[in-house]
Amino acid sequence: MQIGSQEFKIGTRTFIVGILNVTPDSFFDGGEYTEVEKAVNRAKKLASDGADIIEIGGESSRPGFTPVDAQTEMARILPVLKAVKQELNIPIAIDTYKAVVAEAALQNGAALINDVFGFKKDPEHPNVCAKYNAACCVMHNRDDTNYKSVLIDIATDLQESIEALINAGVDPQKIIIDPGIGFAKDAEQSIHVLRNLSYFTAFAQPVMLGASRKSFIGHSIGLDVEDRLEATIATTVLAIQQKCAFIRVHDVKENKRAAMMTDKLVRNYFNPSREAQCRGNGAGFTPAERGGLGA
Repeated sequence: MQIGSQEFKIGTRTFIVGILNVTPDSFFDGGEYTEVEKAVNRAKKLASDGADIIEIGGESSRPGFTPVDAQTEMARILPVLKAVKQELNIPIAIDTYKAVVAEAALQNGAALINDVFGFKKDPEHPNVCAKYNAACCVMHNRDDTNYKSVLIDIATDLQESIEALINAGVDPQKIIIDPGIGFAKDAEQSIHVLRNLSYFTAFAQPVMLGASRKSFIGHSIGLDVEDRLEATIATTVLAIQQKCAFIRVHDVKENKRAAMMTDKLVRNYFNPSREAQCRGNGAGFTPAERGGLGA
């Protein structure tokens, strides 16, 4: 998958998306990076900690968020985007559902657009992404939370978004899907999706998981947002076990390390000849012992 000037070889390892919110009201780090200099320093930290992509968000999408107009969103995003592009050679994603914001960001070097409404809220959004050959992350969201079948309904909604992007001219090879943990889903539904991410990794499109420090963790084990790092890492490990390609997190270093180790455990990272030795051909064991070794 091509994102900006960089090639992402899906399936070879897990890619980490570092969150950079430049909003005053995001649920975890709202107000911390509203100044350009602080935002750039944060971007540098995310990159040095191992982020493969940095995602800039200019409008909170937390439950009960207050929408902002496009001009306000662009005023938050664009100065940071420009400054980060001058400092870092890393693909930049923009978290927006507004076509005019996406176009301004793409004109200034953004490479990936992440739409928390699945490119359904603004009918021009797919056209803008196609115009600039942008990579797109389709996140699941909906107004109607009366699911007949959570997994099937999410898959159906995602497929509608994918088709809209492709019909607008977006390259199918540049589409990522996100099942939308915490969006139009209660805690139990979010956990059900996490347990069944393999349902979505069976799609042609790679999957991004965005579970970092979200409220379902608090509902599940009673932790405040500032205490949810370890629980977030648990979701990262589970997602990688189910072949999730991208993990979107606030805490890059810790999740990156967990991802690296999980990749070693669940992906084919061994030298083939060495792996054969590790798996063993039974040399040195009795027939009975060989029978109990397994593959």
